[in-house]
This record gives sequence, structure tokens and C-alpha cells, in this order.
Amino acid sequence: MPTRRTPTERQKRLGAELRKLRVAAGRSTEYAAGLLGVDRNKISNMESGVRVISPERVRTLTSNYDCTDALYVEALAAMAGGGERGWWEQHRGTLPSGLLDIAELEWHAVRLHTAQTVHLPGLFQTEDYARSVFTAVLPPLSRLEVELRVSHRMQRQRVLDRDPPPPYVGYIHEAALRMQFGGREVTRHQLEHLCVMSERENITLRVIPVECGAVPGAGHAILYAEGVVPKLDTVQIDSAHGAVFAHAEAQLAKYRAHIEWMAKAALPPEDSRDFMLTIARQL
Repeated sequence: MPTRRTPTERQKRLGAELRKLRVAAGRSTEYAAGLLGVDRNKISNMESGVRVISPERVRTLTSNYDCTDALYVEALAAMAGGGERGWWEQHRGTLPSGLLDIAELEWHAVRLHTAQTVHLPGLFQTEDYARSVFTAVLPPLSRLEVELRVSHRMQRQRVLDRDPPPPYVGYIHEAALRMQFGGREVTRHQLEHLCVMSERENITLRVIPVECGAVPGAGHAILYAEGVVPKLDTVQIDSAHGAVFAHAEAQLAKYRAHIEWMAKAALPPEDSRDFMLTIARQL
């Protein structure tokens, strides 16, 4: 199997899961190498995502690691299977890999949860709003780089039109609703678009009013993507230096707790829609 110059987050995650299973089973890299008839260094490369591994080899390893969770094993095999190239691959080499990893994470998720305190959710941003967000980046991006990012963000929204579309629950702080990216008219149109999208059966948007006071994780935009099985859940956090991905159980538990807190504090969906419309009408 060939090696990769730069593995994606999904490929690295597959390798990490295989290593976790091997270590839990008390098996060595020599043992795994013997099962596949390869050099032990290739096992290390598979576990780092650098070397490609086939679905058949994934099943061979997991069965010998005493993994009896069939759904989990098949999910890992699917991660190895590759299949058709995702639409995001057309942007490889022109956009930061982290942006492509976010799109791939969203595409394969069975349920999406987000929390925003400054920007509005990327999957619902209008072109003008997204353009204003990327124009505000420091150091400044060139006009071409801004437009490439806007195009990618618009394409990310395809996930909402999948058949069937993934359930989406978004928590938006009032502060993000009042930030006027692009000015009053752009913001008003953006808020009206949010209200329209919130009427879709698979989409739930809820507002956290400023009266709630302190919010856990304030300042961080959070994407919690549920995998086919809970073991494959992933959290993505925005940072000044790019997307950060986490999947350790302690990290997942931390952000699940954040989302649970928001679920208790946020307004109900209908009240949230009215809240957003009220702000839009004030602009």
C-alpha cells in the first residue's frame, strides 16, 4: 500500500483507533506486522495515517485484537475504504488542509452539534456574510484567497441537502447575532436566512441570551460531530492558528457537558426564531 505525504484528519483518526485497539489488546507492532506480512515500521505508518490500509486489513487486525463491536469495525473499514473523492479534494493545494478536514468531518457525521459566540454557523452563512468574515482575517488575505474560502464555505452547505440530511442542532449566543459582519443590511439578510433554515425539519437553532451570563467555553466555536458509533465522535474547535480536532474520551466528555449546559440555558426553537427575527427587524 502507498504512503501519503500529508494524511487527513480522518485518515489519522483511523490510524489512532487501530493503535488504541492494538494497545488495549496487549499486542505489539511485531504481532500486527506478522498478521499482515509486512515490516513493523509499516504498522507504525498505518497507525499514524501515513500509510494506506485496506478495509480487509482493518478487519484482520480488529478481529485479532479481540474487537467484537461489529458496527465499530465496519465503520473503521469504511474509513479505510476511501470510495469516491470528496468534493473538498478539489480545494487541496489551494486552501489550508484544516478547512478540508472540517468539510470531510461534517460530510461523514450522523449528527451535528455546534456552538457559536462570535460568528454565525458556517453551514448557514450567506456569501456576503462569509466574505466579510474572511475579509476581517489578520494578516489580511488576498482577494483570491478570500473568494476561495467563500466558495468552499458555500460548498460545505451541501451536507444539509444530503439524502437523508444529518440532524443539526446549533446553539448561537446573542452576541453572535448582534455582530454586524458586513454591515446592517448584510447582517439583516443573514439573520433572515437563519430563520428560514431553522424551519427545516432536521435543523434546530437555539439562542443563548446574554442574560444567561457566563457561558462555558465562551470564545470558542465548537463543532461536535457524532460518528456512526460514539467511539468515533469528534470535536473540532476553531482557533487563531486553524482548526483543532480532538477525540480523546475526556475531551469528548468535556464538550458534551458544554452542549448539555447550552441545551438547558438556550431558548426553545420557536422562541429563538422570534428572537432572531426581532434583531433582524431592528437593523
